[in-house]
Amino acid sequence: MEANRLEAIFKPQSVAVIGASTVPGKLGHDILANLIRAGFEGLIYPVNPKAEEILALPAFKQISDTPSPPELAVIVIPAKAVPNALEQCGQAGVKAAIVITGGFAEAGSEGEQLQQQLTDIARRYGLRVLGPNCQGVNHPYHQLCASWPLLTTKGRIALVSQSGTVGAALMDWANQEKLGVSTFVSLGNRADVDEADVIQYLNQDDHTQVIALYVEGVKRPVYFLDALAEATKPLVILKAGRTEKGRQAAESHTKSLAGVDAVYDAIFRKYRVHRADSLEELYDYAKGLAYLPKPKGRRLLNISSSGGAAILAIDQAEKLGFTVPEPSPALKDQLASFLPAHCMIGNPVDLTGDVISDAELYKKVIDAAQAEYDTMVIIFGDPIPRASQIVTPGAAELVVFLGGADIERQEVPLIQGQGIPVFPTPERGVKALHQFFRFESAPPAMPAPTLPPAGLQLLPASEAAQLLARYGIPAAAAPLATSAEEAVQVAESFGFPVALKIASPDLPHKSDVGGVRLNLGNAEEVNYAYQDILATVHLNARKAQIDGVTVSPMAKPGGLEVIIGMNCDPQYGPILMFGLGGIFTEIYRDVQFSLLSNQEEDYRQMIRGITGYPLLAGARGQRPKDEEALIQVLKGVARLAQSHPEFDQIDLNPVLVYERGVFVVDVRIFSCIK
Repeated sequence: MEANRLEAIFKPQSVAVIGASTVPGKLGHDILANLIRAGFEGLIYPVNPKAEEILALPAFKQISDTPSPPELAVIVIPAKAVPNALEQCGQAGVKAAIVITGGFAEAGSEGEQLQQQLTDIARRYGLRVLGPNCQGVNHPYHQLCASWPLLTTKGRIALVSQSGTVGAALMDWANQEKLGVSTFVSLGNRADVDEADVIQYLNQDDHTQVIALYVEGVKRPVYFLDALAEATKPLVILKAGRTEKGRQAAESHTKSLAGVDAVYDAIFRKYRVHRADSLEELYDYAKGLAYLPKPKGRRLLNISSSGGAAILAIDQAEKLGFTVPEPSPALKDQLASFLPAHCMIGNPVDLTGDVISDAELYKKVIDAAQAEYDTMVIIFGDPIPRASQIVTPGAAELVVFLGGADIERQEVPLIQGQGIPVFPTPERGVKALHQFFRFESAPPAMPAPTLPPAGLQLLPASEAAQLLARYGIPAAAAPLATSAEEAVQVAESFGFPVALKIASPDLPHKSDVGGVRLNLGNAEEVNYAYQDILATVHLNARKAQIDGVTVSPMAKPGGLEVIIGMNCDPQYGPILMFGLGGIFTEIYRDVQFSLLSNQEEDYRQMIRGITGYPLLAGARGQRPKDEEALIQVLKGVARLAQSHPEFDQIDLNPVLVYERGVFVVDVRIFSCIK
């Protein structure tokens, strides 16, 4: 059904309220009152068989008695009477109806039959029906409030909800923040008009910049996908019913399939829908996309009166792929020329509590720094008088206000009255800003050899392997070979196949520079691999010290790769780490941490705490791996760390875990430089 056929719902020239009441507090009275108070400019017809006049408007006994057929009928009468009233609307030439009344499909089989009657009547007369069991429509740009509460502020966000209460909560937030809405639509049970219809209509609405939806289930999947595909405006969707119990509750509530959550993830990803995980995110994402300008890039400068709030902003920003570079030396000098000496000049620029008495410091920093950054993150972290005079509508500024008490409550409406969104926490603001980049990949970092951490030196691989053996940890021997001939001799002493790895104190990540060759099956392959490794590493890491290569026997196949490590925390000392291993450790980050312990149960919980533990336990018919052997390796690493306080990091990766036993394939140990 074409989107323009919804005009009678959103932009009617006349409205009838069937069930209009003379009693304040009843929906029939309050909806009629809201239509009047919203300033609706068309004709309004109260329909009530017992009243002569309601709210100074003449009342009519039935819809056919009105002087001309209203384009829209709002129905607020008992459920069993609704089908007859809708039939009369169709006969009278009414174009659309909003059925507020509940007691239909959500109420059981009898209600389902009543709702089907509504659907049949709508199709028979070509009548568009919103609801039943809904909270109506509020369209401020048409002065139409066939809903509650009354909101007349015109905004840029269209709010669409299958739940009246959820929609009302979003409306309340928009009202409190003086941002308003372009439209509010409560879909209810969707006997006729559904989410696909409304998305298509709002996508063509000149006043709507962002469409935000709360969805529990989808009525017509094919049409829904078509609506997503055709949408040119940002769509933000909170899809409820993600868990099994939640899905069952959603299906009971909406009487439509809630669907498998992973499928919706795929759909939203394909059609670039901004998926929200909470009501706050739904509101924040829509607010950001509607009112923030799209940043030119990802460089943020945090300007704050609160160091703590700025740290929270930086943490969230880096998680989401933003950069927070330091100001250039020239900019630092410029800022130092007018900021108090005790202000921290960096990223963040911490203005301290001085700005309470001199808010212009914010403006001075913004003006000086805007050429170097894409977005200014302005954090008012104290009661900042005149904050509303600091920010600029349409500027590349993300505004956060918290900890401001009464001053904050005064200033935030003044800021948002200028069309500038304000966020109550740094995290919420940064996540909203990130929506502009949600479907863009972060610029890839240029690959470079990973150097040992400053102040640390890498133990030679042969020494590290011998050290593990002394602590009962089975590891691959790794003797050093300084020539191709020596490498062949060592390989022959082990027996083929073998592995060759570059030996360099400057290159802890050997594979990053092409310094690893595996499964070498004869002397000729070893000879060639030795020379190839040296040539490749010299090309990729010209300044690295090269000592030769290490030669190790290949581990037997069939083991599961895990990582075991130790990092020395500056406050708490050695911390053990366990997780899935191999070259993807830093990608998946499926790891658990533990303080050193004498209790095997602590290590067992750490092993079983990773997401990938079913792989160790024997998922999908596989035999379980040797958990007890893993515990012994963890205990051995703990003893090694306790005995060598000079060791800052121990990295066993990968460790192959078999049905019986484990084997450490590669080890790196960093010690502090004395």
